Amino acid sequence: MPGISGLALYLPPYRVQLADWCKWNDQPWDKIKNVVGRSFRMRGPEQSVYTLAANAVWRLIQAYDIDPADIGYLALGTESSSDNSAGAVIVKGMIDDALAVHGQSRVSRECEVPEYKHACLGGVYALKGALRYLATDGRARKAIVVCSDIAEYERGSSGEPTQGAGAVAMLLEAEPRLLEVDLAGSGSASDYRMVDFRKPFARFRGQPQRHDGQMQDLPVFNGRYSTSCYVDATRHAMNAMLAKQSDRHVDYFHSVDAVFMHRPYHRMPAAGWAMAYLFALADGDQTSIDELRDHCARAEIDADALVAEIAGAAPDMRARVADGASGEDAFPLAAELLRRMRHTDEYRRLVDEKLSLGSEMMRDLGNLYTAALPAWLAAGFVQANCDGLSMAGQRWLALGYGSGDAAEALPMTVVDGWEAAAERINFSQALGTPLDLNAHQYAALHDGHPASLDPVPARDEFVVDHIGRQDTPGFRDIGIEYYRYVPGVRLVRRKTATDDR
Repeated sequence: MPGISGLALYLPPYRVQLADWCKWNDQPWDKIKNVVGRSFRMRGPEQSVYTLAANAVWRLIQAYDIDPADIGYLALGTESSSDNSAGAVIVKGMIDDALAVHGQSRVSRECEVPEYKHACLGGVYALKGALRYLATDGRARKAIVVCSDIAEYERGSSGEPTQGAGAVAMLLEAEPRLLEVDLAGSGSASDYRMVDFRKPFARFRGQPQRHDGQMQDLPVFNGRYSTSCYVDATRHAMNAMLAKQSDRHVDYFHSVDAVFMHRPYHRMPAAGWAMAYLFALADGDQTSIDELRDHCARAEIDADALVAEIAGAAPDMRARVADGASGEDAFPLAAELLRRMRHTDEYRRLVDEKLSLGSEMMRDLGNLYTAALPAWLAAGFVQANCDGLSMAGQRWLALGYGSGDAAEALPMTVVDGWEAAAERINFSQALGTPLDLNAHQYAALHDGHPASLDPVPARDEFVVDHIGRQDTPGFRDIGIEYYRYVPGVRLVRRKTATDDR
């Protein structure tokens, strides 16, 4: 069964400590720490979504000694692409440049180079495409999926502390060394939700010119509505997957060994997983209904009202927008029940323990959009390897989500000998020793004024060399990024990425 054989991360070396951010913005640190996390990364000068992706792929190739000639599939999952034509082939071009510098052969000319886009789920769709490739015409080849994103939110908005930037590359093989992925047993869900986190081109109208030449990719979102969509989509993907399982739906929540989910901020996966369990109880047999009623009795919540809220048909999310109810929680009683259950032993066993592997390490990554789920898988393997845990044969669940609205539930199994491949995951190295930004530096970098920041020297990585400006009948390259591979430490020029050279 095809699956994942390796993972590699790249994080920009510019960090915002959320404790500092709270001081700058007079926000409660205790709440932000518990709900969101500890820090996030920012795209720096001379970086773009494509250089982040190429840097992760380059680290993957080096860590796992991949022969470029064996790569038959290189897919990019992102919602931050700035080129509406090319995608993964840009990454391929950068990798070929680095290989040439090191005297190695290029990536195969037969390599497929698709880009997948569906908000934060694009990487999971790319993963499924790669697995299908390996199961059919690409069985003798290797596939690489790289998830790369830049999560930016307007300063002063509710989403500002949930920013982030980075990329995760995955090596996939027909005989995997980390995880087998049961694609036949997976579950899918999708439903159009109109205003749940969108990025219409209209956002770029009249956008002022940034000194770094980049567009500011600020999303249009409605926080409470998006949370309800996340919960509802998770439920339907789980239902689709559980329909293919042999055990009782509720039993699966207890028997699965570890759960990894899309992670826009620290608290969201726990809420999504716990809500999915309540839905399973409400839609289950009489024993399940009795358990749900028992939870309600202990929490002093009307059981009949709660069952009516979450059992059976899903709420019509589009109708809620039309009715002006998008700002209200679609599942208020269920949310209240979970708040009252949060400190119980059962909640800790069902939620905290299932989602614990690698979770603490993820508090320092911020929101990575498509890269959030594979980054958590990487963190889980790194923690398990460091702690000497015995995991071969364990059942894992990867639950992806993309605003828009879609979700995927992928059952996985840890393979024998996973430790050797996990040892090569560069999670700690990717965290590195970043530059902690002060309030002025953060604001300048956020708003596209990198000249006020001394760039961290690049080493063994790709940078944006310059951005084309020519628009003449004889030659046009306006807006096209040109890249450069930096093999070692270099002196960084003080000009911006848009300077002509």
